[in-house]
Amino acid sequence: MGKLHTISRGYRSGTRNKFSKKFRTKGMPGVSRYLATFKRGDYVDIVVDSSVQKGMPFSFYHGRTGVVFNVNRNALGVEMTKIVGNRQLRKRIHVNIAHVRKSRCNEDFLRRVKENDRKKQ
Repeated sequence: MGKLHTISRGYRSGTRNKFSKKFRTKGMPGVSRYLATFKRGDYVDIVVDSSVQKGMPFSFYHGRTGVVFNVNRNALGVEMTKIVGNRQLRKRIHVNIAHVRKSRCNEDFLRRVKENDRKKQ
């Protein structure tokens, strides 16, 4: 008989497991999430908190790491790369602070720099 219904592809389609919160972590985020300070140039991880709908990024950006390029009262501007076809595009998005955490990707590099500076003196 053919297709009787259309396949819905809404803004949050396919995020049933991706945006679900883990056991005993349900509810709103704690105050410490909002008190973290961010500066331009900081590395941040985008981790979507499904209990906060405002300023939520698209599902593609969940788990991505980027660099802060703008700081607002409730949001951060984050810049990252996205591979589209055979090229890398620089994407800039604004994300609510509830969906951002400081990244640890640069820790080892900064530790090595301090260590090397100490060895030079």
